[in-house]
Amino acid sequence: MGRRGPPPGLAPTGPVVGDGAQPGHPRPHAQRRRRRERRRTDARKPFAERTRPQLPCSAVDIDDPKDVVRRGYDALSRHYEQSYATETKYQPWLGALQERIPPAATVLDLGCGCGVPVARALASAGHRVTGVDISGEQIRRARELVPEAEFRQADATAVEFPAASFDAVVSLYALIHLPLAEQPPLLARIATWLRPGGWLLATTGHTAWTGANDNWLGGGATMWWSHADAATYRDWLTRAGLTVEGEEFVPEGDSGHALFWARRPVAGE
Repeated sequence: MGRRGPPPGLAPTGPVVGDGAQPGHPRPHAQRRRRRERRRTDARKPFAERTRPQLPCSAVDIDDPKDVVRRGYDALSRHYEQSYATETKYQPWLGALQERIPPAATVLDLGCGCGVPVARALASAGHRVTGVDISGEQIRRARELVPEAEFRQADATAVEFPAASFDAVVSLYALIHLPLAEQPPLLARIATWLRPGGWLLATTGHTAWTGANDNWLGGGATMWWSHADAATYRDWLTRAGLTVEGEEFVPEGDSGHALFWARRPVAGE
C-alpha cells in the first residue's frame, strides 16, 4: 500500500529550513515522537509478546486463533521449553500449592505443555495429575517426559470433566491464548470441576492486549495472545463463584502478568 498524504487540514510534511527534512519525508522530530510513542505502547505489553515483531492488523484478525496457537506450539515445543526458565520460576508457586492441597491430590494442569515442570513436579510429589493441551506435539512429549500422569489433547474450552473432580486446577500462561469471549465461561467451568475448598492457580494478563507475532521466539512460527487486565480477571473469577485469596504481579521485562490464587468456597462460608 502506498504512503497516504497528510490528513485534511494539516500542512504537508515538506522541508522546513533548518529542520533537516527532505522533500516528501516526515520531519525528523515527528519521526522521533512516533518512535517514542511506539516504545511507550510496547513497554506496556508482556515481555514474551513485546520483544518480538508484531503482525500487521490484517494478520492479527485471523479466523481461528486457537489453531494458530496449536500450530505454534507444535512447531516450537522444544524451543519454548529451552527459552524460559520455568523450572525455577514455577517452583515457589508449586511449593505453595502443595501446602494447600491434601496428599495424593487430584490436579488438573490446564495448558500443560510438555508436562514440565508442573505435571512432573506434582506427579513426583505423589499427586494424581491430568494434563490437557491443544498441541499434539506437546502432549506427545508430555507422555514421554511424565509417564506417571495422564494427558489429553483437547481444547481447554471443550474438554469435559465431572463436577468436583479436582483438588486443584493449575493454568499457567494458557488462558491468555484463548479468545476473550471464551475465557469467562471456562473459568465458570473450572469452578465446577473443583471440589469445595479446591484451588485455582492461574496466570492472566495484567494489562489488556490482543495481538500476534509471526516469528515467536525467533523460531519462524506464529503465536497469538488475547487477555484482559487484572481487574477484569478478578471480576470474572468472582462471578465464576470463586473467592480470590491472592493476587500478585509477575514481572517480565518492563511489563508482566497477574498470578491469581482462587478457591472454591466450602458450603457455609
